[in-house]
Amino acid sequence: MSKVVLIIKREFIAKVRNKSFIVMTFLSPLLFVGIAVFVGYLSTMKAELKTIAIHDETGRYVNQFKSDNEYKYVDLSQVDLNILKDSIVKKSYEGLLIIPKADDNTKLEKGIQFVSNDSPSVSFINDLQDVIAKKITSENLQSAGLDTLKINNAKADVIINLEKASGEAALKGLNEIKIIIGGAFGYLIMMFIILYGNMVMRSVIEEKTSRIIEVIISSVKPFQLMMGKIIGTSLAGILQFLIWALLGLTAMFVVSSIFGVHVGATAGVQDQVMQSAQHDMSGTISSYIKELWNLPIATILISFIIYFIGGYFLYSSFYASIGAAVDNETDSQQFLLPIIMPLILGVYIGFFTVMHDPHGTIATVFSMIPLTSPIVMMMRIPFGVPMWQIIVSMALLFSTFLGVVWFAAKIYRVGILMYGKKPTWKELIKWMRY
Repeated sequence: MSKVVLIIKREFIAKVRNKSFIVMTFLSPLLFVGIAVFVGYLSTMKAELKTIAIHDETGRYVNQFKSDNEYKYVDLSQVDLNILKDSIVKKSYEGLLIIPKADDNTKLEKGIQFVSNDSPSVSFINDLQDVIAKKITSENLQSAGLDTLKINNAKADVIINLEKASGEAALKGLNEIKIIIGGAFGYLIMMFIILYGNMVMRSVIEEKTSRIIEVIISSVKPFQLMMGKIIGTSLAGILQFLIWALLGLTAMFVVSSIFGVHVGATAGVQDQVMQSAQHDMSGTISSYIKELWNLPIATILISFIIYFIGGYFLYSSFYASIGAAVDNETDSQQFLLPIIMPLILGVYIGFFTVMHDPHGTIATVFSMIPLTSPIVMMMRIPFGVPMWQIIVSMALLFSTFLGVVWFAAKIYRVGILMYGKKPTWKELIKWMRY
């Protein structure tokens, strides 16, 4: 056991003292915030103004199109159509909308054209269709002798107010916020399993190719060496996550103080403050921040650490055995895809299934399967998951790890001293039987 501790200590100190580890620990949160700010800035930038020519032979629809910051509509109904098409070819206009004459609106609906050099976006074409369809619908109603004003006044504008069973008002978009939070934790687990798993694999390959491994295994067993590398690297990752969690909680307290959201004994006073400011923007932001505080934050953070450890142990066993089986990273590529695919599957299931049905059969099953549970379960927890499901999922994860590490140790023991030969899947299976 003392030998394993020495290996763990060696791996941990080597990772923590690495300059890239120190820099990325404090730089990564800034990079995430910077990317988010940059993306937000790009979304607020005005798009280049595009000019759309309209050739309306009926003269009834051209005035229905209103220019905005993105599109400018120009009435060129009096210009020859062939000249306009040449202008499109010469890129004088982004596109040309042609509305021909027709005997009735039924024929007109099928005869409208849009000419452009590049394919327009689906949303833009849908907007054009909606404008023309509303005008045609209005004309059809008038032709039928119906009062369009009365019909428009009769249209209902329903707004559904959300409320919890406890009587408290619920916020719209809260589920989306929950899936973003859960997705962020799940995605971090996936990324850092891949990141730290590759670190374990590269460490094994470097020691193997430099022949240092021959000296090391003269003093320790291959299984002890593998476990020491896995645990030492995982402790470095946990330290990094704890630093990020501390920085994140500090940021939440700062934001809460700015917007006047308090927890604990002042919660009752805060309710009165938010009720009086519910129509104010700061009051709305405060309400969302309060809802975030009501999430199972402790369960999320503890589960995140446990699932990170379990998922990392599970997948690092694969990475370590691959590193022992090959002589360079190029040869490892054929073995990495089957390992990465379950992680990617977990992300897709999380975003496309958990968001719509977090307690459904698919989400529940994949949150129990060890290869996908670290990601899928982390996406489910913000929606409220029974504790027994979390415990069962964690138990299955660590039980599978013990089974996998037993098989991985067999590959590691044989492959660690194999040189100059690229192994096949058949040979790996044979090594497991030794």
